[in-house]
Amino acid sequence: MHEVLDRALDNLWDYGWLPTDVYETVRRTEDERALSFVVDAIAHNTSRYPSLHPRWTEQLAEIDATIWWDPSEPHLAQWALKHIELPDDAVAVVVALLASLATLPALPVIVPRPGSPLAEVTHHHVAPKILKRVRSLLAKAESTPFPDEAEALSAKAQELVTRHALERMPSEVPTTISRRVWLDKRYFDGKAQVVHVVADANRCRAVVYDLGFVALVGEELDLEIVELLSASLLVQATRAMVAAGDKARKGDESRSPAFRKSFLLAYAHRVGERLKAANTPPDDDRLLPVLAARKRAVDELFSTLFTNTTSRSSAIRSAAGWDAGRAAADRADLDVDR
Repeated sequence: MHEVLDRALDNLWDYGWLPTDVYETVRRTEDERALSFVVDAIAHNTSRYPSLHPRWTEQLAEIDATIWWDPSEPHLAQWALKHIELPDDAVAVVVALLASLATLPALPVIVPRPGSPLAEVTHHHVAPKILKRVRSLLAKAESTPFPDEAEALSAKAQELVTRHALERMPSEVPTTISRRVWLDKRYFDGKAQVVHVVADANRCRAVVYDLGFVALVGEELDLEIVELLSASLLVQATRAMVAAGDKARKGDESRSPAFRKSFLLAYAHRVGERLKAANTPPDDDRLLPVLAARKRAVDELFSTLFTNTTSRSSAIRSAAGWDAGRAAADRADLDVDR
């Protein structure tokens, strides 16, 4: 059984898929049994390779893909015993899983697959002290019940990481890469727009996939900032969206899907405007050629990876939701003294 799954997974690796991508897709389309089995299949598949790209190692740890079973015995029987499944039911899970994997489309290759020569890897991370301060600000933003305070704290976090990134630019060799951010399907368009505007404000580009993720292209340090800040803003936006309908009665517009989708789209639009305004680079002649060169690198990689993109608009079906979303974003005080 593992031989068949190994072939299926190897095909996906050839077509640009990563462990987290497979995990998130199965989580959305299949049940918990299939998800458990595909994690085991990924663990078995990748264990055959002597070396893995660091991004692969990180993702395997994130989905807890480890070999827990006795490799000298058939995995299927051990899996069935662990999950209290009959052998025939276990086989049915594998058949359904294989059918699901066979339908997945090709994705751009953004990380060397297992078994291929690894390119030189240079990691540019946010400095630990800065990262600690940013996480502290975002944690406070997520925990406060006051939207204006939450957004002001988020703005401060954005200002801090932006200043840090700009200070490091002249002395670091750029590393333009691509990452994927998976989002929950509920109100996906609005959530994807939040990620999109955060990426745009931080010198990155984004493409939304209906599979459930946003593909990002940018400098490694900028992408780390985008993932960190957009995750926090999504928590805050969702809380503000739900709070807008807390006191409404059942059936009121503020509890409708149209209101909430419009709320998130408006929130994203306004937050994007304000983040870009807060991110105006300082008047430093050293940075102008660096910023221009990095923009070219991002645009070139984007054009290489995504050769057939289209623009798509989202309908706003609730004026009240739009107004409420902009109001929630407008409460932020972004006038941070640089």
